[in-house]
Amino acid sequence: MVARRSAGLLLYRSGGAGVEVLLAHMGGPLWARRDAGAWSVPKGEYLPPEEPWAAARREFEEELGMPPPDGPCLPLGETRQSGGKVVTVWAVEGDLDPERIVPGTFTMEWPRGSGTVRSFPEIDRVAWFSPEEAHGRLVTGQRVFLERLAERLTAGD
Repeated sequence: MVARRSAGLLLYRSGGAGVEVLLAHMGGPLWARRDAGAWSVPKGEYLPPEEPWAAARREFEEELGMPPPDGPCLPLGETRQSGGKVVTVWAVEGDLDPERIVPGTFTMEWPRGSGTVRSFPEIDRVAWFSPEEAHGRLVTGQRVFLERLAERLTAGD
């Protein structure tokens, strides 16, 4: 079986408070009351022949409703999450006002078994966090990207 693949962009900015990263809180009823481990790098699935970098940019725009910033990117590599999905992420420096997002939507039967199909936002909010704050909120399988970003910024890449 071929592993599912996702690609995403971890937006970061530097300021007086240090480095901050932009995370997206996963939308829908399954995540609504959760905070710890319920945030993600804006990302989404893709299939070959689409290239991961192109998918990361497309998914950023689909999930947040605005184009990703232009500029240099820092490759943060890939990781395999606990469910088997392989996630590839790039960091891009930029700024974004969380109030301006217009998230994409998905549909699912809710409540389960009810026969009622409802529409939900893919993400219900985004926010800026210090890497320390982000660590506890980010899904476990993506925390490695925070570490890799810190290494890349320290190395001066």
